[in-house]
Amino acid sequence: MGEIDSLEPESEQSSQRQCHCKKGVPMRARALFLTLVSASVSAFVVCGTASAADSEFSYRYYDEEQELRAGSLIDPPAAECIEIPENASGTASAFLPQNWTDSYAHLYDESGCEGAVSFTMSPGGQGSDRVTFRSVAFP
Repeated sequence: MGEIDSLEPESEQSSQRQCHCKKGVPMRARALFLTLVSASVSAFVVCGTASAADSEFSYRYYDEEQELRAGSLIDPPAAECIEIPENASGTASAFLPQNWTDSYAHLYDESGCEGAVSFTMSPGGQGSDRVTFRSVAFP
């Protein structure tokens, strides 16, 4: 009769502790699974946001006192002409560009992206100090 005793239904209290969801998955396992999935999605969202903030186009220029300075454009907009702000009022050009964006950069000798493209930089590309420009566009 020992076998018959083990086949008796569990008490009401113990059956509540063993509550199962659909397809026999225990509640704790389901909650753990959902927590892990949520954490994974959150990690991807945070990583995506951080990588976008790292989009930068940097360059060098000489200020009014002829001192070497560094400038940068953070997350430059696409399909717009961007004047190099430090050179907008003078006649000097920026040089030594570094394109850390995920777009191509078209450099122009003239302000307002006028004239022909003087140099095209691929994403991650770097130019020498001989590459001079006054405006840039990211098509």
